[in-house]
Amino acid sequence: MPNHLANENSPYLLQHAENPVDWYPWGPEALDKARREGKPIFLSIGYAACHWCHVMAHESFEDPETAAIMNAGFVNIKVDREERPDLDGIYMNAVVAMTGQGGWPMSVFLTPDGQPFYGGTYFPPVRRYNMPAFRDLLLSISKAWVEDRQNLLEAGEKLTAHLQKTALPSTGKIGQIDHAALEAALERASLALAQSYDWVNGGWGRAPKFPQPMAIRFLLRRATRGDKLALEIATHALRAMTKGGMYDVVGGGFARYSVDDRWLVPHFEKMLYDNAQLAQVYLHAYLVTKDDFFRRICEGTLAFVAREMTHPEGGFFSSLDADSEGREGKYYLWTLEELEGILSPDDLEFFSTAYGITPEGNFEGHTVLQRALDDEKLADCFRIAPEQAVERLGVLHTALLDARAQRVRPATDDKVLVSWNGLMLSAFAEAGRYLRNPAFTCTAIRNGAFLIEKLRLGECLQRSLREGSAKHNAYLEDYASLINGLLALYQTDPDPRWYQAALGLAEELLAHFRDENGGFFDTRADHEALIVRPKDLQDNATPCGNSLAAAALLKLAAYTGNGEWHDKAVELLPSLLELAVRHPTAFGGWLCAMDMALGPIQEVAILGNSEEPGAQALIGALWGELRPNLVAAISGYPPAEGAPPLLADRPLLNDQATAYVCLGFVCKQPVNRPEELAKQLSEAAKE
Repeated sequence: MPNHLANENSPYLLQHAENPVDWYPWGPEALDKARREGKPIFLSIGYAACHWCHVMAHESFEDPETAAIMNAGFVNIKVDREERPDLDGIYMNAVVAMTGQGGWPMSVFLTPDGQPFYGGTYFPPVRRYNMPAFRDLLLSISKAWVEDRQNLLEAGEKLTAHLQKTALPSTGKIGQIDHAALEAALERASLALAQSYDWVNGGWGRAPKFPQPMAIRFLLRRATRGDKLALEIATHALRAMTKGGMYDVVGGGFARYSVDDRWLVPHFEKMLYDNAQLAQVYLHAYLVTKDDFFRRICEGTLAFVAREMTHPEGGFFSSLDADSEGREGKYYLWTLEELEGILSPDDLEFFSTAYGITPEGNFEGHTVLQRALDDEKLADCFRIAPEQAVERLGVLHTALLDARAQRVRPATDDKVLVSWNGLMLSAFAEAGRYLRNPAFTCTAIRNGAFLIEKLRLGECLQRSLREGSAKHNAYLEDYASLINGLLALYQTDPDPRWYQAALGLAEELLAHFRDENGGFFDTRADHEALIVRPKDLQDNATPCGNSLAAAALLKLAAYTGNGEWHDKAVELLPSLLELAVRHPTAFGGWLCAMDMALGPIQEVAILGNSEEPGAQALIGALWGELRPNLVAAISGYPPAEGAPPLLADRPLLNDQATAYVCLGFVCKQPVNRPEELAKQLSEAAKE
């Protein structure tokens, strides 16, 4: 018989709807039940693509004896961390405070008032890994609740007080940033990334090894300022991750992380936010280097998302599971015997040389495809041009993709999350613009329309949508990510509706999330009362809401001339400089926002019939290379209603399509020719 999760929208919650555990979703019904019956709460937080969440579910939550203990002693609540990042953040901080580490599945025991008093992550069904058996833990806590409740309540109060004290980090004095100090800090952050870089395997840190797209994006920004070492590090890291394993060479797209130092064996789940950020940085690397290798990875990643993670109406799905047929990674692994049945002997020789295929494989008797030879060395082996090697491998990848499509596909978490969609919207919009790819632009337009039509209900943006139902108040990261995505789309498709939607969201953000002590809370002012009101200032796998908001407000200040928005964007920067220097991979989104604040921000207005060759030439010059601190407004003449103030009072020069470049409250002479525009942009970047 289904439990109380049966009517939920989240695929993760629905995975548990038939458990014998009497699960409730987070909400008044469960919380009131705990208070009324005087029972502690067992809170379990995870997500649909989480391998160890599946393991604990199978071992414990599907077990009738374990479920009976849970139902007798606890009110049991399941939360999808992707739907409720506020709860996830609060109780993850509690688990880290109690144990020194966190992760998913997260298992937390709460008082009926929501105060945490004990927690951890995965617990096995029997004592192993130096961890207690889950059933024994349940019985122990249930007994303590009956016999020693006061101590548990006091522990919950103390931990909650600690969480409340640390929920609002001290940000020091807020105000305007000193540009000399900012420039020096960004140089030191770049040097810190260089000093901690793994030149053998690529990337930062030891296994498990995560991609660091925000740090790489910051380094590519530094590269546009002439920092050659930053460019070398960024391109080395990007190449290291694409040899295979971490990158799906057959179907495109990136896994969540690598379990080893060599990017060989990934944790096979594919998350939308990773692929959004990585597609963007590969695009930026292509624009800086003009190396087609990076363009191919960007295009392959976006093609994967369009093919496998896109809602029929334009939204992007959240993730693909790590498991299929009960085994992690089965969908992506190969044996030599399987390859012999797909490829001809000549093709198999070529493919085996490229990937070092052996009968014993490189992972538990199977093969994770990872390049043994790069394109040039492979071409030398077969005495062909590198371009021919790339083309031949592409044909073989397609053959394997067709064969793989016959396998049982990993499950898709098909909910649409606004913040992650905003990241992917930016990636598709930029790729459509810079690569002159109409298909990418069309995908971005459909996504932008989907988000503002389906997830903005009245004056309140919703966070999540699945099967036509939008739920949960949006968070700061949702508002800020969508604003950035819509502004990226506006620069690709200069329809004022995208700009106006971004402007309206910014006004809501300022009205409902503002912290008078600087920056923004993660939740709206009218959000449900929790034990703390979170305000996260650290970037994680995705940029935090505050760093996204800083970037969004800097762009909108340039479009509108609103100095107050600029001031709100930069007011936290002085207090975060040293943290960003000491921990650059934890503040990558902030480093990019700081680089934008350092400027100079180039404001470009182009007016004229966009279908005419003159206007097309000016637009082409605008997007000929990466200019990360540029905001552009493009319109026919006169500007359309709702267009940004950046376009106002700009007459045509010589009655032809005209470009205006402004920098630091000073505008250069209007120009008609693309070479003149390119020269002005180049000069402006050096000022």
